[in-house]
Amino acid sequence: MRWWGWGHDGVSFTHEDKPALAPFLRQRIDLDVTRVTSVPVAFEHLDIAEPSLSPALQAALEQALGGGPASTDALDRVVHARGKSLRDLVRHRRGELGRLPDVVVRPGDEDEVAAVLRAALDADAVLIPFGGGTSISGSLEAPARERRTIVSLDLSRLSRVLAVDEASRLARIQAGAFGPDLERQLNARGWTLGHFPDSFTHSTLGGWIATRSSGMQSDRYGDIGDLTRAVRVVTPSGLLATRPVPSTSTGPSVREMVLGSEGRLGVITEATLHVRRVPERRIILGYLFPTWADGLAAMRDIAAGEAAPSVTRVSDANETAFSFATRKKPSILDRLKSRALTTYLRRRHDFDVEAMCLSFIGYEGSPRHVAAQRKLVGRTVGRHGGVCIGSSPGELYDQKKFDTPYIRDFLLDRGALADVSETSAPWSALPELYDTVMAAGHGAFDELGVRGFMMCHLSHSYHAGACLYFTFAFKPSAQEDGLREYDLVKSAIQQAFVDSGATLSHHHAVGTEHARWLEEDISAPGVAMLHALFTGVDPGANLNPGKIV
Repeated sequence: MRWWGWGHDGVSFTHEDKPALAPFLRQRIDLDVTRVTSVPVAFEHLDIAEPSLSPALQAALEQALGGGPASTDALDRVVHARGKSLRDLVRHRRGELGRLPDVVVRPGDEDEVAAVLRAALDADAVLIPFGGGTSISGSLEAPARERRTIVSLDLSRLSRVLAVDEASRLARIQAGAFGPDLERQLNARGWTLGHFPDSFTHSTLGGWIATRSSGMQSDRYGDIGDLTRAVRVVTPSGLLATRPVPSTSTGPSVREMVLGSEGRLGVITEATLHVRRVPERRIILGYLFPTWADGLAAMRDIAAGEAAPSVTRVSDANETAFSFATRKKPSILDRLKSRALTTYLRRRHDFDVEAMCLSFIGYEGSPRHVAAQRKLVGRTVGRHGGVCIGSSPGELYDQKKFDTPYIRDFLLDRGALADVSETSAPWSALPELYDTVMAAGHGAFDELGVRGFMMCHLSHSYHAGACLYFTFAFKPSAQEDGLREYDLVKSAIQQAFVDSGATLSHHHAVGTEHARWLEEDISAPGVAMLHALFTGVDPGANLNPGKIV
């Protein structure tokens, strides 16, 4: 990962091959994409503090690693200092590095993890587990005033699929496995986890569990909480190991306590998860709905019906317009098809193309199962005025689904801030929730006197409700104080979530970014329980302190 942005060096988003994007951004947020106004500070110009690492702790860590190195390399420490939230990136790009970890360690197995933790506890150091570093909720940064030595424990060497129990359809997987490598290992045996978050390319199994991640195909496979049957966690009092049973009645679930714990209870080293056979057929189709209300109603009725698609996603009109604006330069044939489709929608279905909403619905399984699912969904879509526009849009979505985070760096280079906030609520609350959040965001733009843009999509459907995923962007009125203006917009959106009875986060975790709203979400006694849990397990506050509560 870049130390100052998302993804790999040499991979970036560009507007050059997207002719509609520049005028779209000019109109919506008054941004001139041809002017690069901000670039990250050169690494050699960063003010990197010397590590605070005693010879005794360094020796203990290296002994724990079987003689391997405990890294104090400057780039290693900067990369491991923060995640990839907007606040993280803005400060890193400015050269404001905050409290860096003093040392980075990469244990090779569970015993070495335990030895590293013991060495850190004996020295009263802070230990922060590190998976892929993709957190956007402030889950990785050490407290600014922390004076103790900070150890970043990188789990990337624990990357193997250890075993697959084919009869039980369970796989034992080490926590440091990155998404693509994990899937490659499973696919080679004919299996898939089916978990594909936006961060899939750069995130790990342990990070998914520690933040209660959801994937793009969670409608079929479940989110990481549904998939995780057992965990192994190195804690201050020893190894926590739960059993991979299908269900149990043994008091409050320890497995559930680990899910979403963000490193505060220990270091996740391994998990046992549900896996499924790689499907014979997989297809994602594009649909268009006349309005956002029609699309929401269709997703609700699909969830209530007999169909079980793998993906149910619908964008509002703003996000639909943005999607169309990011298309590459069309061929003559593409333009003819687009013109013909627009004419068809207007004349045959009375669509207002400015209000229409793009949807993607995915199907997996045997050819017969996929055909039956498509038919069931097609009836529901038709009842709500929707029209199937074929597999080409779905194929493009499938190809580009992990590229979206690169857009944020593109906008930062041009002086604009963009971020996301996601929530979930019951079906009956979604229309009003959407209106309330959009009004709150635009109210914040008005208060700042800036031209801002907001868009939304429904990303995950459940029996009782769904996740709404909002994206917002604007060009700050004062670049030197852009984070203050960002905070006003972000806070307005998050406050609208909890005021509407929705959750403060559906799958991005709490970290530090969302902690101030936690009591409004889970009540004061809920926060007290978490305090008691964290203090009871980690009385010295050595494990990723300051996160969640």
